[in-house]
Amino acid sequence: MYLIVFCRLEILERSGLHLGSIVMYCLAFLFLPITRGSVLLRIIDIPFEQATRYHIWLGHLAMCFITLHGLCYIIIWVMQGVLLDKIVEWTDDGISNLPGVITISAGLLMWVTSMPPVRKKQFELFFYTHQLYAVFVLFLALHVGDFIFSIAAGGIFLFIIDRFLRFCQSRRTVDVISVTCLPCGTAELVFSKPANLRYNALSFIFLQIRELSWLQWHPFSVSSSPLAGDNRISVLMKAVGEWTDKLKSNVSGEEGERALPNQSCSKIKASIEGPYGHESPYHLTYENLILVAGGSGIAPFLAILGDMLHLKKQGKPCLPKNVIVIWAIKKSDELHLLSTVDMDLICPNLSDRLNLEVCVYVTRESDPPLEEGNNSEGFTCSVSSLLRGRGMSVLVGTGNSIWSGLYVISSVIGFAVLMALLDIFYINPLNIVTWWYRGLLFVVCMLASVILFGGPVIYFWHRLEKTVLAAEEAEDAEKDNRPQQSESAHTNIMQDNFAPEYRSVSRSIHYGARPNFEEIFKSVSERWGNVDIGVIVCGPMTLQSSVAKQCRSQNLRRGSLGPVFHFNSHSFDL
Repeated sequence: MYLIVFCRLEILERSGLHLGSIVMYCLAFLFLPITRGSVLLRIIDIPFEQATRYHIWLGHLAMCFITLHGLCYIIIWVMQGVLLDKIVEWTDDGISNLPGVITISAGLLMWVTSMPPVRKKQFELFFYTHQLYAVFVLFLALHVGDFIFSIAAGGIFLFIIDRFLRFCQSRRTVDVISVTCLPCGTAELVFSKPANLRYNALSFIFLQIRELSWLQWHPFSVSSSPLAGDNRISVLMKAVGEWTDKLKSNVSGEEGERALPNQSCSKIKASIEGPYGHESPYHLTYENLILVAGGSGIAPFLAILGDMLHLKKQGKPCLPKNVIVIWAIKKSDELHLLSTVDMDLICPNLSDRLNLEVCVYVTRESDPPLEEGNNSEGFTCSVSSLLRGRGMSVLVGTGNSIWSGLYVISSVIGFAVLMALLDIFYINPLNIVTWWYRGLLFVVCMLASVILFGGPVIYFWHRLEKTVLAAEEAEDAEKDNRPQQSESAHTNIMQDNFAPEYRSVSRSIHYGARPNFEEIFKSVSERWGNVDIGVIVCGPMTLQSSVAKQCRSQNLRRGSLGPVFHFNSHSFDL
């Protein structure tokens, strides 16, 4: 009998040890996908918004093994009758149990609140509980010690490097130089940016407005073209949650009061992380493009269209020749989003340079509204005195590759130096063998190396940025002395052109219908023939699945003269 119990305990203990080892290898990769400015992600060309899915999968896998690991030891301790004593055990010799219990508790809380039903309905709860990752990492190191913790330390260290850089970038507050509120409840926010800030049309930024919350960060796709050359960057923000509702109320006035024309928005300041996204503008590598958007998913496609228009206007090489935009919206008031890009103003005679079709499907209205194009519900809140304003910081991992590389290399070298000094002058002379204490020293060295060795690199990078910004401001001052159209006049022009009637664009609006992708793709196949067609989708998962299924179906059934559809998704879903 005792032999059977002993064997069972031995099996459970071995299983717990093996499960714990698997957990460490999962954690070695868990943090890599969420290092937004990671050099590794740039090398393998996986943008952050797509890499997050690997973080989700690895997180589920790691928590499954962590839970089983903990259950194995709980069963052992229950069978031995020492459960309470073992749970609170913190020993100087070997593994301490209490830090492990705290690690599992923090992990389980993050895991439960990250489940889709909770995350989608209670995003703030998910966001705040996920900050427990710091507790999770610290007590993990205390639980397993420095040697075992080093298995997962590489990915965690790269995350710390990226997180400190983002912290430094977000310390700068950025002026919101204009806000345009459209009838559909969407607001266009425009920020100032330095001329040397690099991004492309498929980039996105993380935005925090401290008047609304000091902790919440929300991702938004960039809706302005980086080729516009006006040192500004804009995003479209739809009021669909508590945070965005508060922002709209802050702009338009409390309790739904309308804002006065040209009211001051100077009180609105934001902190920005990014831009992040693809390194190269892959949307410009296709001669034929199909852009499929759902609702506010049109934002990145407005930036793509802006890219093409500016390239055509400047006479630079632009591969796309045929472009079809398929946009599904619930109500016709969302059509005003197209007014944020004045195609005829940017590129006159567009039809001679680009074959562009815009097909809009209004799913919840069977007939056009009686007063289509009426813009009485929209308004602009602009700051005529802030033609430039306080701009974004270029301290971003996806920015200057030389400075980013120096920052990462200096932090890694600093960590190696600190660990060597600690080992030579402290650990070995004093014969420190306590596992939890050595794990704590390991974490402290990781943090100290980023601050002490990487911090000076960021400081000099910031000084260079200030020098460049001073030169830009001097250049802007010279431009301001020249006769030019005022900002407010330009804003009024845009507001008077709310209805998206572009003379050079083939446009069709279908009321009470959804896009039939099978018919659309068949029609495109017959018209364009044996070509490569890039298909980019930005919208809900159901829309992405429908388009991906149709691309796969068309490619399987294509003949020798049929096109090849290349599916790409551009959707950010935490």
